[in-house]
Amino acid sequence: MKVDVLLGLQWGDEGKGKIVDVLTPHYNVIARFQGGPNAGHTLKFQDKKHVLHTIPSGIFRENAQNVIGNGVVVDPVVLAKELKALKALGVPFEERMSISRKAHLIIPTHRLLDAASEAAKGKEKIGSTLKGIGPTYMDKTGRNGLRVGDIEFEDFNEKYNKLKEKHLTLLSRYDGFEIENLEDLEIDFFEGLNWIKKIPFIDSEYFLNQHLDINQKILAEGAQGSLLDIDFGSYPFVTSSNTIAAGACTGLGIAPNKIGEVFGIFKAYCTRVGSGPFPTELFDEDGKTIANVGAEFGATTGRPRRCGWLDLPALKYACMLNGVTKLIMMKADVLTFVNHVKVCTHYLVNGIKTDRFPYSIDEAPEPIYKTFKSWDADLTKLTKLEELPIELTEYIDYLEAELKIPIAIVSVGPDRLQTINRLPIEIM
Repeated sequence: MKVDVLLGLQWGDEGKGKIVDVLTPHYNVIARFQGGPNAGHTLKFQDKKHVLHTIPSGIFRENAQNVIGNGVVVDPVVLAKELKALKALGVPFEERMSISRKAHLIIPTHRLLDAASEAAKGKEKIGSTLKGIGPTYMDKTGRNGLRVGDIEFEDFNEKYNKLKEKHLTLLSRYDGFEIENLEDLEIDFFEGLNWIKKIPFIDSEYFLNQHLDINQKILAEGAQGSLLDIDFGSYPFVTSSNTIAAGACTGLGIAPNKIGEVFGIFKAYCTRVGSGPFPTELFDEDGKTIANVGAEFGATTGRPRRCGWLDLPALKYACMLNGVTKLIMMKADVLTFVNHVKVCTHYLVNGIKTDRFPYSIDEAPEPIYKTFKSWDADLTKLTKLEELPIELTEYIDYLEAELKIPIAIVSVGPDRLQTINRLPIEIM
């Protein structure tokens, strides 16, 4: 048995949470492999919206175990809020989920360091979510971090205080930055630890490989998007982890030859939160329409998302990096409300036409577009493939031909039922 991987192909916010929820009935285990509470995976069913930041998106289904993998960084405060919300809904999270002992902890001073560092950048800020993600990964690679497994040991408080003091020393070097309410933050942190203790701690690498050995199906759930990858994204406006398929191996302890299908999710257009290059960004009425109809506000930060047309060179780049085997297109319903639909097919960089994603943000690629007719139809009520308007079918056919990868699912709304399969679910 193989591990299938599901991840975003753009700058995040593609709709991964919904699709994981849709696919979970076909899997035994759902495992998050990177990122932290900077993720915001939104699920909608039975007229209710749920936003998950750390917990895998299969938690609402009875059939699957949910694993927070070693590659995830965990804020006990954020996780506790999610667990409380699940308890209020009657979801037995103690039975449905577990957490890797090797996952690193975000402590209050990580968040303070994040805020101080971003403030010091001024106009050059990268658009951090200020959740302490970057400083936590820095401590991980610097071999100073605290891990979930450390909670089980008697000297945890000693380790915590040692790391805190190191952070306070660093914070003292930021001129003008004032540390406020650290004691209150610590109260919330240690309360959060008590909630984490309600979840089984596991050696997730053994857990997952044992499930593979008995032919259990595993879906690895990514966070953020491929264009935010620390190595291959639009650096330095990226996240602090490997968001591509390779990250599933290191983030879960899965060998490369155990990877099966790679599901790549993309919107029918593009969005981005925060700073960084965005070649197809729109500043006109089309951009405003897409933002309003698509409710393009960050699930984690609440910040408005920048909107633009689909970027084919960037999408091809992400498919190449991930070895995508099946594509999933989200939010086709949003483009019903624009007069036409454009796709960037190439860039002009210093007068030269190219379809390669640029190395440097200073290259300022100018997009070259192909225009399509919009689909003047309400897609949100459609339930069958043959009901899709011809204009949308032609758009999908064009993308499949260019990407040379089948589009297996088309989402026509936020609810789990607003999903149209173009390929039988059994072969996915």
